[in-house]
Amino acid sequence: MTVWVAREGDQGPMVLLLHGLGATGAVWNGTVARLHERERVITVVVDLPGHGSSAWQPPYSVGGMAAAVTPLVHDAGLLHVIGHSLGVYVGLALASSWFNCTVASVTGIGPKVTWSDADFARMRELAQRPARFHPTATEALERYRRASGLDVAIAPDVAILDRGTVATPEGHRLAADPATFAVGAPSFAGLLGLVRCPVVLARGEHDGMVSAAELRDCLPGAVELPGLGHNAHVESPAAIVGLFDAVRMQASHRE
Repeated sequence: MTVWVAREGDQGPMVLLLHGLGATGAVWNGTVARLHERERVITVVVDLPGHGSSAWQPPYSVGGMAAAVTPLVHDAGLLHVIGHSLGVYVGLALASSWFNCTVASVTGIGPKVTWSDADFARMRELAQRPARFHPTATEALERYRRASGLDVAIAPDVAILDRGTVATPEGHRLAADPATFAVGAPSFAGLLGLVRCPVVLARGEHDGMVSAAELRDCLPGAVELPGLGHNAHVESPAAIVGLFDAVRMQASHRE
């Protein structure tokens, strides 16, 4: 499976950054810049399968996405993972015993952990919709902002929207394959139970996808980030790097 990847740096710990459903790796621009400002580090940013500039190859699953990413970090030694939403599930899968990865820590932002039958039905319905085409790039970009929650107030820098739309002979559309909505969600608690490395979970105070209580049911000590929403990593890269520092310290005590 062809996966778009951007790798920066050649020394230091390796950090893999995994975006959420419908987004692209560009949402990590601020976090990547902040990591490199402070120290030597290798950052690996991907567009998950079916997203951005990565190939459309349904069916999609959390395990399939983790398997597609694994070859990109085979030389990591110890790997640190930072994920958002769907990316948290993929990061935890990588940290399980299922894949040939040695994950030192996982930093998870805003994963939805409670799924109802209605949620799954809605996701299946969205997955079956055909791609919607727009006559102009501007209209497609505005739709991408709405679909990803990256409005101008949250993401004034248009570079955060890179690879979120694509031009085709039929018009401009979102880059993500609609079929990615059928990716599913394994039991979050069950997945977390397979992980042996330090994990920190966090949500923005105004995140409507998951509550602090839900996260703390999965992992006592889960963090609430004041003033932020579901896209906390875009709103405050500094807050995410702070979480990463804390979990990496835990990991260093285990080495």
